Amino acid sequence: MKELLFETHNQEETMLIGERLATLLPDGSVLLFYGDLGAGKTTFIRGIGRGLHIKEIIQSPTFNIMKLYLKGDRPLIHIDAYRLADIHTDIGLDEYIGYESGLTVIEWPMYIQDLLPHDVIKVEINYLSENNRIIKISGEDKEIEALK
Repeated sequence: MKELLFETHNQEETMLIGERLATLLPDGSVLLFYGDLGAGKTTFIRGIGRGLHIKEIIQSPTFNIMKLYLKGDRPLIHIDAYRLADIHTDIGLDEYIGYESGLTVIEWPMYIQDLLPHDVIKVEINYLSENNRIIKISGEDKEIEALK
């Protein structure tokens, strides 16, 4: 498993890593996001959207659970599983995870563990201070190595 560490000092730097990663990943890639509330998960995902040339404003789908962004180079499926912690009913998310065209990003993936594929990229964002973050990206994909 490959693992890269980045330290960012503002939102723009966090977004730039997401933007670059989006240009390297093949369709069907699944990214799992870990980090406390306010750590910068959605900021990173905004960078992914920018890398896909998505024109819509990317916001966390906490109350919607999922948002689809289709107006870009490739689709972006953004799932926030935070509110699914105690749900044990099939709501059809598995149809969107790893969708063959575009990228799937999942915040709070631990709540839908049974739906996740094995070949994923994990993005862990740790809050250091108001502007500083440590971002750990890990996975088997050679695209991660290209981020160096």
